[in-house]
Amino acid sequence: MGTEDIRYSDESILVVDDEEFVREPIVAMLERLGFKAEAAGSGEEALERLGNAGATFLLTDIRMPGRVDGLELIRETKRQYPNVFAIAMTGHSKEFNYVEVINAGATDFVNKPFGIEELEAKIKRAMIERNTRKELNRLSITDALTGLYNQRHFYARLKEEMARSKRQKHNLALVLFDLDGFKEYNDHFGHLAGDKLLQRVGEVISSRVRQDVDSGYRYGGDEFAVILIDADAAVAEMMSARIREGIEKTCGLTASAGYAIFSEGLTADELVAEADKRLYACKEQQKKGIRREPFGAFQNGDSHPEP
Repeated sequence: MGTEDIRYSDESILVVDDEEFVREPIVAMLERLGFKAEAAGSGEEALERLGNAGATFLLTDIRMPGRVDGLELIRETKRQYPNVFAIAMTGHSKEFNYVEVINAGATDFVNKPFGIEELEAKIKRAMIERNTRKELNRLSITDALTGLYNQRHFYARLKEEMARSKRQKHNLALVLFDLDGFKEYNDHFGHLAGDKLLQRVGEVISSRVRQDVDSGYRYGGDEFAVILIDADAAVAEMMSARIREGIEKTCGLTASAGYAIFSEGLTADELVAEADKRLYACKEQQKKGIRREPFGAFQNGDSHPEP
């Protein structure tokens, strides 16, 4: 991830200094560069503003009067707002060493007086490091083929949502999906075609769950999972049917599904096992019922599916 991915307009910087003639020109300089910026005159005011504003960076003087000086502000910011990056500034560099400031939680350190070019370079470097870290984290929890989350993240997220469901007293549902006849599809069309089909399944799931609410996962092979927030059995059945319909329409294969509703006392493994039991029952019903020909969307004499 390079500098072309950086947009100053996405960043909001809180400048903290007890001297107005220092902080206001810095705010003006940052705004001229394209950042959103505002000022606070004390550590206490800064903590209050951080709680109300969507700051991404904190630029604070170290030496400030009051209960919350610069180092304490950096420590509290790191504890309460871990996604906010802090850069310390001081005109008394002999009183503070780099290691002390970094250990408090700052990303970098700048000595007064400084030029806007130096400050811009330090902020830009911190943005690149942050964005790179985010991208590496995203890749570590994402299935490369489908773009859905992977199984490792599934269990971590499921446990988080179970704890939140218990704490906030809202419903939580889990739906498991399994593609019917996927092995035969692979044997008939080849593994590259099978991979393309799995990609389309991922797209169907991503497009049919509630954005920023529910989440989709490739559980393994041709198995998928969806975590539904604040969803009871009726919602789970509706979302299951919606996704199965999308898979059949888009991919030409049917899918079996099973859901489970979280109740206090269940473990993550037990919740998955309950959904898997219903999935297996659905698969058995599919085998006994009248089913369409496999790969029905591709039965016009094609030797391979359309890309």
